[in-house]
Amino acid sequence: MMQMVHSRFNALLSACVLSLVATAGWSQSLTWLGTLPGGDRSWATGVSADGRVVVGGAPNAAGQTLAYRWTATGGMQALGTLGGSESNGIGVSADGRVVVGWAYNAANQYRAFRWQNGVMRDLGTLGGDYSHARGASADGSVVVGVARNAAGQGRAFRWQNGVMQDLGTLPGGGDSWAEDVSPDGSVVVGWARNAAGQYRAFRWENGVMQNLGTLPGGNWSEAYGVSADGSVVVGRAANAAGQWHAFRWTASGGMQDLGTLSGVSNLVVSDVSADGSVMVGYTQNAAGQFRVFRWTASGGMEDLNITYASLLTNGSVLSVAIAISPDGRYIVGWGYNAATRRNEAFLLDTQGTPPCTLDGDVNGDGVVDDADLLIVLFNFGNRCR
Repeated sequence: MMQMVHSRFNALLSACVLSLVATAGWSQSLTWLGTLPGGDRSWATGVSADGRVVVGGAPNAAGQTLAYRWTATGGMQALGTLGGSESNGIGVSADGRVVVGWAYNAANQYRAFRWQNGVMRDLGTLGGDYSHARGASADGSVVVGVARNAAGQGRAFRWQNGVMQDLGTLPGGGDSWAEDVSPDGSVVVGWARNAAGQYRAFRWENGVMQNLGTLPGGNWSEAYGVSADGSVVVGRAANAAGQWHAFRWTASGGMQDLGTLSGVSNLVVSDVSADGSVMVGYTQNAAGQFRVFRWTASGGMEDLNITYASLLTNGSVLSVAIAISPDGRYIVGWGYNAATRRNEAFLLDTQGTPPCTLDGDVNGDGVVDDADLLIVLFNFGNRCR
């Protein structure tokens, strides 16, 4: 039964990406999200499946960083803290209802949190004094991140039903860090130290942490994103020359070197679409400036400041991309907004608005298809509160 669900899920995700390609000629849009009242900057780190909810962090008028949840109608809503001074939103569920990240408690210790319906919950630790949530499953019931154990080691965790599970590390290693989780919560990716003290990208499933290796001759790798079925993992790895390149790993093909943008090796891969065909991140150009990139299976790596130059007012720049929606349509991060002369979170809609509306067209792409059923699937059973 579970295999049937996964097969149907993957088919729906592929339909989403195909719809994206088919509508590439529509008018795309770039939305700068502003700041909290009195604040001077903001950043975005997560986006819901339909692009209607963005999460991240921003300073308030007092200079305290606070996690926020943004919608077009409600603007930037600060989510508060766990009794301490600051917080930061990192990930969001597919329906936008659950936000995860970190917040200070009353003792000013970092704690992973899960926010829903106005309530911020402390997820605890693994016996130490620190935890940090990085990602959530599609329904928000599974949260992953890193937490210290009683020995002071940072360990990747998977939280569900009030229980924080230590995912361990690689044989002979020490610290580990979870960065992302598949929509159904079963596959976790991140990085962990091996016996030589080097970080290796890992893929965890059913209690087993798999070392994904490195690029030929390299000694370091980090995983940041995983596809919906857990079969594709993306991240960055050092090659034999010590240069950071993007990679795409599959069980059948191993770690594929995707290279860099403009030959500059200081690169970070942030996220991947649900079918594993679209990846986003950020890198430095030849002048040392940070720029957003997108990699696609069909087109390779591109600077989105060039691809979407028509959306950028003179002097504005897309610097960092952190998350992409499951269908590859929405990208969030931060950059410089020349109109306000400050660094701000952005929401980039790479598809745009269709020329007409149709009953049943849930995602607004101008056609009623399996992509709409996917969104219904993500939200099935939800009720107004």
